[in-house]
Amino acid sequence: MRIDILTAFPGVFAGPFGESIVGRACRRDLVDVFVHDLRAFTTDRHKTVDDYAYGGSPGMVLKAEPIFRGVGHIRRQAGQADATSRTDRSRTVLLSAGGRTFVQETARSFAELDQLVLICGHYKGVDERVATGLGAEEYSVGDFVVTGGEIPAMMIADAVIRLLPGVLGEMASAVTDSHYEGLLGNAVYTRPEHYQEWRVPEVLLSGHHERIEQWERQDALKKTYQHRPDLLETVELTGEDLTYLRTLQQNENG
Repeated sequence: MRIDILTAFPGVFAGPFGESIVGRACRRDLVDVFVHDLRAFTTDRHKTVDDYAYGGSPGMVLKAEPIFRGVGHIRRQAGQADATSRTDRSRTVLLSAGGRTFVQETARSFAELDQLVLICGHYKGVDERVATGLGAEEYSVGDFVVTGGEIPAMMIADAVIRLLPGVLGEMASAVTDSHYEGLLGNAVYTRPEHYQEWRVPEVLLSGHHERIEQWERQDALKKTYQHRPDLLETVELTGEDLTYLRTLQQNENG
């Protein structure tokens, strides 16, 4: 897979993509990550990437021209004709506080692509013609505002890369993560068995796989019920799951 990131601040990405799982994936050629400097696609001597907003609104807006040129360059590198050409195996994403929320299901769909282009928004926002003309999908990583799209782009790239074949030692590590199947992940423990007044739940030391699987499922349901009950509305629940959730509700209500 190829991930291209277009940003006015490429230096931000120097460290994160060289470390840990993402760094190993890049070194093993499981993914190619390219960071492109937006200022390289300007035409004036000051390398201007932003300008004042029409209408007098406060704040600076990223200009359309360098983004179109940058995406055109990226798409030509990937064998596409120009900036406005698209394929079913390539998606272009604009990181924007006004975009739809990026979730695990989105990460799974992106992981099936050949190419993902991430455009980092900044300042007041991005000229609206970018999303329209480039067919860019707008995504946000949450209902809050950060300085620019660079950190959200890192988050999205990380979430996608770890789902690529061969990146994790065991794919089971990914499929048991929080949100992979719609639930939060169950509690996990490691050595020592006893730490101060806390100990590892006895069932996890039993070696009884069916009991362990049941405990993990129920603990995931409990965490989701307590912290993100909204997620339960979209998860496919078994009869046993529903019985356990009713027990939680009864205990909560006394």
